[in-house]
Amino acid sequence: MLTALLILIVGLGVCIRYTPRPPLAGLYPNSTAIYARHGELLRLTLAKDQQYRVWMPLRQIPDHLRKATLLYEDRRFYQHIGIDPAALLRSLWMTTIKGLRQGASTITMQVARQIYGINSRHLIGKLWQCAAAFWLELRYSKDELLEAYLNTAPYGGNLSGVAAASLVYFHKPVAQLSLPEALTLAVIPQNPVRRAPSSQLPQALVDARQRLWQRWLQQHPQDQRYAVDLSLPLTLYTRADKPFLAPHLSDWLLRQYPEEARIKSSIHLPVQKTVKQLVDNFIVQNRSAGIRNAAVLLLDTDTMQVNALVGSANFRDKRIAGQVNGVMAKRSPGSTLKPFVYALALDQGLVHPRTVLADTPTAFGAFNPENFDGRFIGPVTVQDALVRSRNIPALTIAAQLAKPNLYEFLKQSGVSGLDTEQHYGLSLTLGSGEVTMEELAKLYALLANRGILRTIQYRVDRQDSKEAKIALLSEAAAFITLD
Repeated sequence: MLTALLILIVGLGVCIRYTPRPPLAGLYPNSTAIYARHGELLRLTLAKDQQYRVWMPLRQIPDHLRKATLLYEDRRFYQHIGIDPAALLRSLWMTTIKGLRQGASTITMQVARQIYGINSRHLIGKLWQCAAAFWLELRYSKDELLEAYLNTAPYGGNLSGVAAASLVYFHKPVAQLSLPEALTLAVIPQNPVRRAPSSQLPQALVDARQRLWQRWLQQHPQDQRYAVDLSLPLTLYTRADKPFLAPHLSDWLLRQYPEEARIKSSIHLPVQKTVKQLVDNFIVQNRSAGIRNAAVLLLDTDTMQVNALVGSANFRDKRIAGQVNGVMAKRSPGSTLKPFVYALALDQGLVHPRTVLADTPTAFGAFNPENFDGRFIGPVTVQDALVRSRNIPALTIAAQLAKPNLYEFLKQSGVSGLDTEQHYGLSLTLGSGEVTMEELAKLYALLANRGILRTIQYRVDRQDSKEAKIALLSEAAAFITLD
Protein backbone atom coordinates (compact mmCIF):
# COMPACT_ATOMS: atom_id res chain seq x y z
CA MET A 1 0.00 0.00 0.00
CA LEU A 2 2.81 2.42 0.92
CA THR A 3 4.68 1.54 -2.27
CA ALA A 4 1.58 2.24 -4.37
CA LEU A 5 1.12 5.59 -2.61
CA LEU A 6 4.74 6.56 -3.29
CA ILE A 7 4.40 5.57 -6.93
CA LEU A 8 1.22 7.65 -7.17
CA ILE A 9 2.91 10.69 -5.62
CA VAL A 10 5.95 10.36 -7.87
CA GLY A 11 3.76 9.90 -10.93
CA LEU A 12 1.68 12.92 -9.99
CA GLY A 13 4.83 14.99 -9.52
CA VAL A 14 6.18 13.91 -12.91
CA CYS A 15 2.87 14.77 -14.58
CA ILE A 16 2.77 18.20 -12.95
CA ARG A 17 6.39 18.91 -13.87
CA TYR A 18 6.20 17.84 -17.49
CA THR A 19 2.67 18.85 -18.39
CA PRO A 20 2.88 21.69 -20.95
CA ARG A 21 3.14 25.02 -19.15
CA PRO A 22 3.44 28.61 -20.33
CA PRO A 23 6.99 29.99 -20.34
CA LEU A 24 7.47 32.47 -17.52
CA ALA A 25 8.80 35.05 -19.99
CA GLY A 26 5.39 35.07 -21.68
CA LEU A 27 3.63 36.18 -18.49
CA TYR A 28 5.18 39.65 -18.57
CA PRO A 29 4.99 42.40 -21.18
CA ASN A 30 8.34 43.76 -22.33
CA SER A 31 9.81 47.05 -23.39
CA THR A 32 11.37 47.54 -26.78
CA ALA A 33 15.06 48.35 -26.59
CA ILE A 34 16.66 49.98 -29.62
CA TYR A 35 20.43 49.81 -29.81
CA ALA A 36 23.16 51.33 -31.94
CA ARG A 37 25.27 48.88 -33.93
CA HIS A 38 27.83 48.38 -31.13
CA GLY A 39 25.23 47.82 -28.41
CA GLU A 40 24.74 51.36 -27.04
CA LEU A 41 21.16 52.05 -26.01
CA LEU A 42 19.28 54.56 -28.17
CA ARG A 43 15.77 54.23 -26.76
CA LEU A 44 13.93 52.15 -24.17
CA THR A 45 10.15 52.15 -24.34
CA LEU A 46 7.64 51.39 -21.58
CA ALA A 47 6.06 47.94 -21.52
CA LYS A 48 2.26 47.67 -21.49
CA ASP A 49 2.27 47.52 -17.69
CA GLN A 50 4.19 50.83 -17.59
CA GLN A 51 7.41 49.15 -16.50
CA TYR A 52 10.80 49.26 -18.15
CA ARG A 53 11.56 45.57 -18.65
CA VAL A 54 13.98 43.86 -21.05
CA TRP A 55 13.78 40.08 -20.74
CA MET A 56 17.21 38.50 -20.82
CA PRO A 57 17.82 34.71 -20.97
CA LEU A 58 19.69 33.41 -17.93
CA ARG A 59 22.66 32.28 -20.02
CA GLN A 60 23.20 35.90 -21.10
CA ILE A 61 23.27 37.25 -17.55
CA PRO A 62 26.84 37.32 -16.16
CA ASP A 63 27.73 34.55 -13.76
CA HIS A 64 28.99 37.00 -11.10
CA LEU A 65 25.65 38.85 -11.13
CA ARG A 66 23.70 35.61 -10.69
CA LYS A 67 25.96 34.49 -7.84
CA ALA A 68 25.85 37.89 -6.13
CA THR A 69 22.05 37.93 -6.28
CA LEU A 70 21.79 34.43 -4.82
CA LEU A 71 24.33 35.25 -2.12
CA TYR A 72 22.36 38.31 -1.02
CA GLU A 73 18.79 37.16 -1.59
CA ASP A 74 18.62 33.38 -1.28
CA ARG A 75 21.78 31.41 -0.52
CA ARG A 76 19.96 28.07 -0.36
CA PHE A 77 17.98 28.63 -3.55
CA TYR A 78 19.20 25.47 -5.24
CA GLN A 79 18.62 23.34 -2.10
CA HIS A 80 15.10 24.26 -0.93
CA ILE A 81 11.71 23.50 -2.51
CA GLY A 82 10.53 27.08 -2.82
CA ILE A 83 10.29 27.66 0.94
CA ASP A 84 13.28 28.02 3.25
CA PRO A 85 12.14 26.77 6.71
CA ALA A 86 15.30 28.05 8.39
CA ALA A 87 14.76 31.53 7.00
CA LEU A 88 11.09 31.48 8.05
CA LEU A 89 11.99 30.49 11.61
CA ARG A 90 14.71 33.13 11.80
CA SER A 91 12.27 35.78 10.53
CA LEU A 92 9.65 34.70 13.08
CA TRP A 93 12.23 34.89 15.89
CA MET A 94 13.49 38.33 14.87
CA THR A 95 9.98 39.72 14.45
CA THR A 96 8.32 38.34 17.58
CA ILE A 97 11.21 38.24 20.08
CA LYS A 98 13.44 41.11 19.01
CA GLY A 99 10.84 43.29 17.31
CA LEU A 100 12.92 43.60 14.15
CA ARG A 101 11.24 43.03 10.80
CA GLN A 102 13.26 40.59 8.66
CA GLY A 103 12.18 39.12 5.36
CA ALA A 104 12.13 35.40 4.72
CA SER A 105 10.87 35.26 1.17
CA THR A 106 12.86 33.02 -1.14
CA ILE A 107 13.43 33.96 -4.75
CA THR A 108 10.67 31.54 -5.75
CA MET A 109 8.28 33.16 -3.25
CA GLN A 110 9.04 36.57 -4.71
CA VAL A 111 8.37 35.28 -8.22
CA ALA A 112 5.08 33.77 -6.98
CA ARG A 113 4.05 37.10 -5.45
CA GLN A 114 4.75 38.82 -8.78
CA ILE A 115 2.90 36.29 -10.92
CA TYR A 116 -0.20 35.86 -8.76
CA GLY A 117 -0.37 39.38 -7.31
CA ILE A 118 -0.26 38.09 -3.72
CA ASN A 119 -0.44 40.47 -0.78
CA SER A 120 2.01 38.76 1.56
CA ARG A 121 1.86 41.31 4.39
CA HIS A 122 -0.70 39.21 6.27
CA LEU A 123 -0.61 35.61 7.49
CA ILE A 124 -3.13 34.29 4.96
CA GLY A 125 -1.27 36.00 2.15
CA LYS A 126 2.05 34.59 3.36
CA LEU A 127 0.62 31.06 3.46
CA TRP A 128 -0.79 31.50 -0.03
CA GLN A 129 2.61 32.78 -1.18
CA CYS A 130 4.33 29.66 0.25
CA ALA A 131 1.85 27.36 -1.47
CA ALA A 132 2.24 29.21 -4.78
CA ALA A 133 6.02 28.99 -4.50
CA PHE A 134 5.82 25.23 -3.95
CA TRP A 135 3.54 24.93 -6.99
CA LEU A 136 6.00 26.88 -9.15
CA GLU A 137 8.86 24.65 -7.98
CA LEU A 138 6.88 21.64 -9.16
CA ARG A 139 6.22 23.23 -12.55
CA TYR A 140 9.48 24.97 -13.40
CA SER A 141 13.19 24.35 -13.08
CA LYS A 142 15.40 26.35 -10.73
CA ASP A 143 17.08 28.08 -13.66
CA GLU A 144 13.71 29.14 -15.09
CA LEU A 145 12.68 30.60 -11.73
CA LEU A 146 15.98 32.42 -11.27
CA GLU A 147 15.67 33.84 -14.79
CA ALA A 148 12.16 35.07 -13.99
CA TYR A 149 13.35 36.75 -10.78
CA LEU A 150 16.30 38.49 -12.41
CA ASN A 151 13.99 39.82 -15.11
CA THR A 152 11.19 41.04 -12.84
CA ALA A 153 12.81 42.14 -9.56
CA PRO A 154 12.25 45.83 -8.70
CA TYR A 155 15.22 48.15 -9.19
CA GLY A 156 13.62 51.47 -8.31
CA GLY A 157 10.63 53.33 -9.71
CA ASN A 158 9.28 51.45 -12.71
CA LEU A 159 12.54 49.64 -13.50
CA SER A 160 11.97 45.90 -13.60
CA GLY A 161 14.77 43.38 -14.06
CA VAL A 162 18.55 43.51 -14.25
CA ALA A 163 18.74 44.10 -18.00
CA ALA A 164 16.70 47.30 -17.86
CA ALA A 165 18.49 48.40 -14.68
CA SER A 166 21.88 47.91 -16.33
CA LEU A 167 20.85 49.92 -19.40
CA VAL A 168 19.47 52.79 -17.31
CA TYR A 169 21.94 52.96 -14.41
CA PHE A 170 25.13 52.06 -16.27
CA HIS A 171 24.21 52.73 -19.93
CA LYS A 172 25.55 49.33 -20.92
CA PRO A 173 24.17 45.83 -21.64
CA VAL A 174 23.97 43.55 -18.62
CA ALA A 175 26.56 41.19 -20.14
CA GLN A 176 29.19 43.96 -19.83
CA LEU A 177 28.75 44.63 -16.09
CA SER A 178 31.87 44.56 -13.96
CA LEU A 179 31.92 42.90 -10.53
CA PRO A 180 31.45 46.20 -8.61
CA GLU A 181 28.51 47.07 -10.88
CA ALA A 182 26.98 43.62 -10.44
CA LEU A 183 27.26 43.85 -6.64
CA THR A 184 25.59 47.26 -6.79
CA LEU A 185 22.59 45.94 -8.70
CA ALA A 186 22.28 42.79 -6.60
CA VAL A 187 21.41 44.69 -3.40
CA ILE A 188 18.80 47.08 -4.83
CA PRO A 189 15.70 44.80 -5.03
CA GLN A 190 15.65 44.18 -1.27
CA ASN A 191 14.90 47.87 -0.67
CA PRO A 192 14.56 49.74 -3.99
CA VAL A 193 12.99 52.84 -2.42
CA ARG A 194 16.07 53.58 -0.32
CA ARG A 195 18.76 52.07 -2.54
CA ALA A 196 17.85 53.05 -6.11
CA PRO A 197 20.53 55.44 -7.47
CA SER A 198 19.54 59.09 -7.69
CA SER A 199 21.62 62.22 -8.29
CA GLN A 200 23.86 60.97 -5.46
CA LEU A 201 24.67 57.39 -4.50
CA PRO A 202 22.38 56.60 -1.52
CA GLN A 203 24.25 55.67 1.64
CA ALA A 204 21.88 52.72 2.08
CA LEU A 205 23.09 51.38 -1.26
CA VAL A 206 26.75 51.87 -0.36
CA ASP A 207 26.32 50.10 3.00
CA ALA A 208 24.38 47.18 1.50
CA ARG A 209 26.96 46.69 -1.24
CA GLN A 210 29.76 46.67 1.33
CA ARG A 211 27.98 43.95 3.31
CA LEU A 212 27.57 41.88 0.16
CA TRP A 213 31.22 42.45 -0.72
CA GLN A 214 32.29 40.97 2.63
CA ARG A 215 30.13 37.91 2.02
CA TRP A 216 31.49 37.65 -1.51
CA LEU A 217 35.11 37.61 -0.29
CA GLN A 218 34.33 34.77 2.08
CA GLN A 219 33.31 32.61 -0.88
CA HIS A 220 35.62 34.12 -3.50
CA PRO A 221 38.81 35.24 -1.72
CA GLN A 222 40.65 35.38 -5.06
CA ASP A 223 38.55 38.46 -5.91
CA GLN A 224 40.32 40.54 -3.26
CA ARG A 225 42.09 42.12 -6.26
CA TYR A 226 38.87 44.02 -6.99
CA ALA A 227 38.98 45.84 -3.65
CA VAL A 228 40.51 48.92 -5.24
CA ASP A 229 37.75 48.97 -7.88
CA LEU A 230 35.13 48.82 -5.11
CA SER A 231 36.66 51.85 -3.44
CA LEU A 232 36.48 53.96 -6.60
CA PRO A 233 33.35 56.04 -7.33
CA LEU A 234 30.96 54.38 -9.76
CA THR A 235 29.72 56.12 -12.88
CA LEU A 236 25.99 55.87 -12.32
CA TYR A 237 23.07 57.45 -14.14
CA THR A 238 19.55 58.07 -12.91
CA ARG A 239 16.22 57.05 -14.38
CA ALA A 240 15.88 60.59 -15.70
CA ASP A 241 19.06 60.06 -17.75
CA LYS A 242 17.62 57.33 -19.97
CA PRO A 243 19.07 57.72 -23.49
CA PHE A 244 16.83 59.29 -26.12
CA LEU A 245 19.10 59.25 -29.17
CA ALA A 246 18.37 59.25 -32.92
CA PRO A 247 14.68 59.81 -32.07
CA HIS A 248 13.40 59.96 -35.64
CA LEU A 249 15.01 56.65 -36.55
CA SER A 250 13.81 55.10 -33.29
CA ASP A 251 10.23 56.19 -34.03
CA TRP A 252 10.45 54.71 -37.53
CA LEU A 253 11.85 51.40 -36.27
CA LEU A 254 9.11 51.15 -33.62
CA ARG A 255 6.45 51.61 -36.29
CA GLN A 256 8.10 49.10 -38.63
CA TYR A 257 8.69 46.41 -35.99
CA PRO A 258 6.02 46.94 -33.29
CA GLU A 259 6.22 43.41 -31.87
CA GLU A 260 9.98 43.12 -31.45
CA ALA A 261 11.56 43.56 -28.01
CA ARG A 262 15.12 44.07 -29.26
CA ILE A 263 16.15 46.07 -32.32
CA LYS A 264 19.78 46.59 -33.21
CA SER A 265 20.03 49.49 -35.61
CA SER A 266 22.85 50.29 -38.01
CA ILE A 267 23.52 53.64 -36.32
CA HIS A 268 27.18 54.28 -35.49
CA LEU A 269 26.68 56.28 -32.31
CA PRO A 270 29.87 58.42 -32.35
CA VAL A 271 29.11 59.36 -35.96
CA GLN A 272 25.48 60.06 -35.08
CA LYS A 273 26.51 62.43 -32.29
CA THR A 274 29.03 64.17 -34.55
CA VAL A 275 26.45 64.69 -37.30
CA LYS A 276 23.94 66.05 -34.79
CA GLN A 277 26.55 68.50 -33.50
CA LEU A 278 27.29 69.62 -37.07
CA VAL A 279 23.59 70.24 -37.65
CA ASP A 280 23.38 72.29 -34.44
CA ASN A 281 26.42 74.35 -35.47
CA PHE A 282 25.01 74.89 -38.96
CA ILE A 283 21.72 76.20 -37.56
CA VAL A 284 23.52 78.60 -35.23
CA GLN A 285 25.82 79.89 -37.98
CA ASN A 286 22.99 80.41 -40.48
CA ARG A 287 20.20 81.62 -38.23
CA SER A 288 20.53 85.14 -39.64
CA ALA A 289 19.64 83.74 -43.06
CA GLY A 290 16.38 82.36 -41.67
CA ILE A 291 17.52 78.74 -41.46
CA ARG A 292 15.85 77.00 -38.53
CA ASN A 293 15.84 73.35 -39.51
CA ALA A 294 17.90 70.69 -41.27
CA ALA A 295 17.98 66.94 -41.85
CA VAL A 296 20.84 64.54 -42.60
CA LEU A 297 21.07 60.94 -43.82
CA LEU A 298 24.55 59.41 -43.82
CA LEU A 299 24.74 56.18 -45.79
CA ASP A 300 27.56 53.67 -46.31
CA THR A 301 27.15 52.75 -49.98
CA ASP A 302 29.19 49.54 -49.60
CA THR A 303 26.86 48.01 -47.03
CA MET A 304 23.85 50.30 -47.63
CA GLN A 305 23.67 50.71 -43.86
CA VAL A 306 22.64 54.04 -42.36
CA ASN A 307 25.44 55.35 -40.15
CA ALA A 308 23.58 58.46 -38.97
CA LEU A 309 20.12 59.94 -39.33
CA VAL A 310 19.04 63.35 -38.06
CA GLY A 311 15.41 64.03 -38.95
CA SER A 312 15.29 67.61 -37.67
CA ALA A 313 17.36 70.15 -35.79
CA ASN A 314 15.37 69.62 -32.59
CA PHE A 315 12.93 66.76 -32.07
CA ARG A 316 11.11 68.60 -29.26
CA ASP A 317 10.79 72.00 -30.97
CA LYS A 318 7.18 72.49 -32.07
CA ARG A 319 8.02 75.71 -33.90
CA ILE A 320 9.83 73.73 -36.60
CA ALA A 321 7.55 70.67 -36.34
CA GLY A 322 10.60 68.91 -34.92
CA GLN A 323 8.99 65.47 -34.71
CA VAL A 324 8.50 65.39 -38.47
CA ASN A 325 11.24 63.24 -39.97
CA GLY A 326 12.80 65.35 -42.71
CA VAL A 327 14.58 62.29 -44.12
CA MET A 328 11.22 60.70 -44.97
CA ALA A 329 9.42 63.92 -45.97
CA LYS A 330 8.65 64.70 -49.60
CA ARG A 331 10.23 67.83 -51.04
CA SER A 332 11.49 69.25 -54.31
CA PRO A 333 14.89 67.76 -55.21
CA GLY A 334 15.90 70.85 -57.21
CA SER A 335 18.73 70.04 -59.61
CA THR A 336 19.79 66.83 -57.86
CA LEU A 337 18.15 64.65 -60.57
CA LYS A 338 20.29 66.07 -63.38
CA PRO A 339 23.07 63.45 -62.99
CA PHE A 340 20.55 60.73 -63.83
CA VAL A 341 19.46 62.55 -66.99
CA TYR A 342 23.04 62.44 -68.24
CA ALA A 343 23.58 58.86 -67.04
CA LEU A 344 20.53 57.69 -68.99
CA ALA A 345 21.73 59.65 -72.02
CA LEU A 346 25.13 57.92 -71.81
CA ASP A 347 23.43 54.52 -71.76
CA GLN A 348 21.21 55.45 -74.70
CA GLY A 349 24.14 56.65 -76.78
CA LEU A 350 22.94 60.25 -76.93
CA VAL A 351 26.09 61.87 -75.48
CA HIS A 352 29.57 61.30 -74.15
CA PRO A 353 31.34 63.52 -71.58
CA ARG A 354 32.82 65.81 -74.25
CA THR A 355 29.64 66.25 -76.28
CA VAL A 356 29.04 69.98 -76.77
CA LEU A 357 25.59 71.29 -75.92
CA ALA A 358 24.05 74.73 -76.33
CA ASP A 359 23.27 76.78 -73.22
CA THR A 360 21.18 79.37 -75.05
CA PRO A 361 17.61 80.70 -74.72
CA THR A 362 15.42 77.78 -75.73
CA ALA A 363 11.67 77.18 -75.72
CA PHE A 364 10.28 73.70 -75.13
CA GLY A 365 6.77 74.30 -76.36
CA ALA A 366 5.21 76.75 -73.91
CA PHE A 367 8.00 76.09 -71.40
CA ASN A 368 10.67 78.83 -71.47
CA PRO A 369 13.21 77.90 -68.78
CA GLU A 370 16.18 79.93 -67.58
CA ASN A 371 19.30 79.14 -65.58
CA PHE A 372 19.46 79.91 -61.88
CA ASP A 373 21.75 82.89 -62.52
CA GLY A 374 19.62 84.28 -65.35
CA ARG A 375 22.52 83.98 -67.85
CA PHE A 376 23.40 81.71 -70.76
CA ILE A 377 27.00 80.66 -71.44
CA GLY A 378 26.66 79.30 -74.98
CA PRO A 379 28.54 76.10 -76.00
CA VAL A 380 29.28 73.82 -73.04
CA THR A 381 30.37 70.20 -72.75
CA VAL A 382 28.18 67.62 -71.02
CA GLN A 383 30.73 67.36 -68.21
CA ASP A 384 30.77 71.12 -67.59
CA ALA A 385 27.00 71.40 -67.96
CA LEU A 386 26.55 68.88 -65.15
CA VAL A 387 29.26 70.35 -62.93
CA ARG A 388 27.85 73.88 -63.36
CA SER A 389 24.23 72.67 -63.12
CA ARG A 390 23.03 74.40 -66.29
CA ASN A 391 19.32 73.97 -66.88
CA ILE A 392 19.00 74.32 -70.67
CA PRO A 393 21.49 71.54 -71.60
CA ALA A 394 19.88 69.16 -69.10
CA LEU A 395 16.41 69.85 -70.50
CA THR A 396 17.69 69.41 -74.06
CA ILE A 397 18.97 65.94 -73.20
CA ALA A 398 15.93 65.03 -71.09
CA ALA A 399 13.68 65.76 -74.08
CA GLN A 400 15.56 63.10 -76.10
CA LEU A 401 15.42 60.29 -73.53
CA ALA A 402 13.30 57.24 -74.28
CA LYS A 403 12.73 53.88 -72.60
CA PRO A 404 13.36 54.87 -69.97
CA ASN A 405 13.01 58.59 -69.73
CA LEU A 406 13.59 60.32 -66.40
CA TYR A 407 10.02 59.76 -65.17
CA GLU A 408 10.14 56.04 -65.95
CA PHE A 409 13.58 55.77 -64.35
CA LEU A 410 12.29 57.31 -61.10
CA LYS A 411 9.33 54.92 -61.07
CA GLN A 412 11.66 51.95 -61.60
CA SER A 413 13.87 53.12 -58.73
CA GLY A 414 10.94 53.11 -56.30
CA VAL A 415 10.20 56.83 -55.97
CA SER A 416 6.67 56.93 -54.60
CA GLY A 417 3.81 59.39 -54.86
CA LEU A 418 4.60 60.72 -58.33
CA ASP A 419 1.78 62.24 -60.35
CA THR A 420 1.32 61.37 -64.01
CA GLU A 421 4.16 61.97 -66.46
CA GLN A 422 2.08 64.57 -68.29
CA HIS A 423 1.67 66.53 -65.05
CA TYR A 424 5.41 67.25 -64.90
CA GLY A 425 6.66 67.23 -68.45
CA LEU A 426 10.30 68.31 -68.75
CA SER A 427 10.13 70.31 -65.53
CA LEU A 428 10.72 67.06 -63.65
CA THR A 429 14.39 67.49 -64.56
CA LEU A 430 14.48 70.73 -62.56
CA GLY A 431 12.78 69.33 -59.47
CA SER A 432 9.05 69.79 -60.00
CA GLY A 433 8.41 66.30 -58.65
CA GLU A 434 8.87 65.49 -54.96
CA VAL A 435 11.16 62.85 -53.50
CA THR A 436 12.31 62.01 -49.99
CA MET A 437 15.90 62.29 -48.82
CA GLU A 438 15.87 58.51 -48.40
CA GLU A 439 14.82 58.01 -52.02
CA LEU A 440 17.45 60.46 -53.22
CA ALA A 441 20.18 58.77 -51.17
CA LYS A 442 19.16 55.44 -52.66
CA LEU A 443 19.49 56.93 -56.17
CA TYR A 444 22.94 58.35 -55.51
CA ALA A 445 24.05 55.06 -53.93
CA LEU A 446 23.09 53.47 -57.25
CA LEU A 447 25.90 55.46 -58.90
CA ALA A 448 28.41 54.26 -56.30
CA ASN A 449 27.20 50.67 -56.71
CA ARG A 450 27.89 50.51 -60.46
CA GLY A 451 24.33 51.14 -61.56
CA ILE A 452 22.77 48.58 -59.20
CA LEU A 453 19.77 49.70 -57.12
CA ARG A 454 20.00 48.33 -53.58
CA THR A 455 17.85 48.53 -50.46
CA ILE A 456 18.81 50.85 -47.60
CA GLN A 457 19.48 48.94 -44.38
CA TYR A 458 18.51 50.39 -41.01
CA ARG A 459 19.35 47.30 -38.95
CA VAL A 460 22.43 45.13 -38.51
CA ASP A 461 20.55 42.27 -36.86
CA ARG A 462 18.11 41.72 -39.70
CA GLN A 463 19.79 41.79 -43.09
CA ASP A 464 17.43 41.13 -45.97
CA SER A 465 18.81 37.94 -47.54
CA LYS A 466 16.40 38.33 -50.47
CA GLU A 467 17.42 41.90 -51.25
CA ALA A 468 16.54 42.66 -54.85
CA LYS A 469 19.49 44.14 -56.74
CA ILE A 470 18.20 45.82 -59.87
CA ALA A 471 20.48 47.11 -62.62
CA LEU A 472 19.06 50.47 -63.74
CA LEU A 473 22.23 51.87 -65.29
CA SER A 474 25.27 50.33 -66.91
CA GLU A 475 28.46 50.18 -64.88
CA ALA A 476 30.13 52.50 -67.40
CA ALA A 477 27.39 55.15 -67.22
CA ALA A 478 27.41 55.07 -63.42
CA PHE A 479 31.20 55.40 -63.30
CA ILE A 480 31.38 58.27 -65.80
CA THR A 481 28.55 60.19 -64.10
CA LEU A 482 30.09 59.77 -60.67
CA ASP A 483 33.50 60.73 -62.00
